[in-house]
Amino acid sequence: MARDCVTLWSGAGPSRKACGTTERFLMPIGMIPAAKYIARKLPDPFEGLLGGEASHNLLNRAHAHWCTGPGHSISWDDCYAAADKLPIPQKARLFLDAAGRPLAPPSHLKGEQLAEVEEAIVLAAWADREAHRHNIAH
Repeated sequence: MARDCVTLWSGAGPSRKACGTTERFLMPIGMIPAAKYIARKLPDPFEGLLGGEASHNLLNRAHAHWCTGPGHSISWDDCYAAADKLPIPQKARLFLDAAGRPLAPPSHLKGEQLAEVEEAIVLAAWADREAHRHNIAH
């Protein structure tokens, strides 16, 4: 006779399965890094259509400039790496609001960094429009 069971997970260590009044311990299977299965590059021809590696680099650098203002504890390299894991349409959304409108650059940016972020915002708006136009999932 089957019993309704509930899997209990503590976040660390093995999970437990509770069935009625008894509990059975399950061996942990191990963690599978999801990032390994998330594609950074879009399939051809879409990657090239959205600017390819040049777009990746500009959006990564601009995101790192954006998120490393005064008082932030995350390093420029960590911000760059976080953006580098994303495909172009998702990177573009870092610079756009929920309605797809460009966000204003943060006030801590000056000079060359500000110019690079402004260029990335224009690229992000264009890439987002193109992704929607070509029905590229993002």
